[in-house]
Amino acid sequence: MDQVTPDSRNLNAVERFLSLFANVRPGEGGTALLLMANVFTVLTAYYIIKPVREALILGEAGAEVKSYASAGQAALFLLIIPLYGMLASRVNRVWLINGVTTFFISNLVLFFALGRMGAALGVVFYLWVGLFNLMLVAQFWAFANDVYTQKRGERLFGVVGIGASLGAIFGALLAGWLFDPLGAYAMMLVSAALLLVCMLLTNWIHRREKQQVEAAHAQRKIEVTERPLGSVGGFQLIFKSRYLLLVAVLVLLSNCVNTTGEFILGKTVAAQAQTMVAGSTEDEAAAAEKSYIGLFYADFFFWVNLVGAALQMFLVSRIMQHFGTGIALLFLPIIALGSYAMLAFIPILSLIRVAKIAENSADYSIQNTARHALFLPTSREAKYKAKSAVDGFFWRAGDALSGIFVFAGTQLALSIRTFAGINVVLVVVWIVVAVAIVRQLKNGTSATRIAA
Repeated sequence: MDQVTPDSRNLNAVERFLSLFANVRPGEGGTALLLMANVFTVLTAYYIIKPVREALILGEAGAEVKSYASAGQAALFLLIIPLYGMLASRVNRVWLINGVTTFFISNLVLFFALGRMGAALGVVFYLWVGLFNLMLVAQFWAFANDVYTQKRGERLFGVVGIGASLGAIFGALLAGWLFDPLGAYAMMLVSAALLLVCMLLTNWIHRREKQQVEAAHAQRKIEVTERPLGSVGGFQLIFKSRYLLLVAVLVLLSNCVNTTGEFILGKTVAAQAQTMVAGSTEDEAAAAEKSYIGLFYADFFFWVNLVGAALQMFLVSRIMQHFGTGIALLFLPIIALGSYAMLAFIPILSLIRVAKIAENSADYSIQNTARHALFLPTSREAKYKAKSAVDGFFWRAGDALSGIFVFAGTQLALSIRTFAGINVVLVVVWIVVAVAIVRQLKNGTSATRIAA
């Protein structure tokens, strides 16, 4: 059925609008729009408390402690992932999602109360936001993977991902508007209210899909989705499945490369800022340096978000549909390989800026959607448990590995060219892993056989 081109006359108004961005077919618009709204609200809630996180940890603990806290998040996931798996083994999907979302809502209310009482929340809140971001986003995409078949997901994940892109942009804007009038702690309650909206949308989608299945007399599917998941944990699923292990390694490598690239950009921007203010007095130099860096990153993030949103809206769904999830995985590492190979020879700021805009915008759009779609052919246990482990622990492990490279390289006084060369080597390994995943997908090998 998924290969039949729909008659546009059978599309309703919502489906005709969404068809501007993806191949939406009759009856698919409502769920796609609700999923878009859901992930839009999740990302808006996150970007509202993201500046709160920065304000608390930098104001209370400092940049050094923030760096250490980032490394500690990977270790924290070693505890969280098994607990999440135990919960998933005892309740069905809607109770799992409602329970986890309620947990985060109650935490925000608690943080608000403690903050108003004068408690120092910097480190704890920083660690907690790392869990909030990765767990809730991973859980949303696990739910989307559970709702869609593989073919539908490859067609529609791109349009669902538009909600994530727009939510990140809107959340950042909303945080800027609300921070001064509300203050850091009241912003937590705004995010809590948005998470409540997310929970309502999830239940709406769950009921809608259940009714459609009942109308199709697919009682077996209802029984499956209403059952708790199996008892196998997320890490066990990964290490029992070659496919899932490859996905985990791919996420680790891609995030390590990106984080190291951020260091290359930041180091070069700081050096350029110091050159620009040479000859000024100490006070003037400090102010001018901060201004240069702030303006540079404001412009940089604007272009990353703009290009990323354009790719998400007009290219991602088409790439996923026509080339498949596996081939879509190769776009970002090929871009990164060309970028870092160039920077290894010509490490100038203007080229680094263009390279990182290309890399980050492709990462936030094509790569992000393809990475989530990798779980479409897997078992339900893998969708919820293994995905949380991959998007949580292995994502943060990529940050930690990059931190090791940066620390060692700084101690050895390595140049920007050398760091770019290290990334070239990592990207080559990344491409090898991506090609192995493509072969697994073409051969029909997935975690379903092992993790069912």
